[in-house]
Amino acid sequence: MAVLVKIPTQLRAAADGESEALLSGATVQEVLDDLFERFGELRTRISDDDGTLRRFVNVYLAGEDIRFLDGLATPVPDGAELTILPAVAGG
Repeated sequence: MAVLVKIPTQLRAAADGESEALLSGATVQEVLDDLFERFGELRTRISDDDGTLRRFVNVYLAGEDIRFLDGLATPVPDGAELTILPAVAGG
């Protein structure tokens, strides 16, 4: 299944400067695993040691926050778009 993953500016250095990647997977977890296989440094930037998403990282499937769906087990249809969006704070 082809899934387009949007990579935000603050993570692009860990993704060889790419702004998006065409990946595969049937669930959000599988898509992220494919992303981590391609860009290994993103794993430590996006997920904790136990494989869960870091608290400040949001992932959206077609504009819907996966935390309100089935989390990492959320099914991803062919042609879907995932957006990774780390929270930004400052003052």
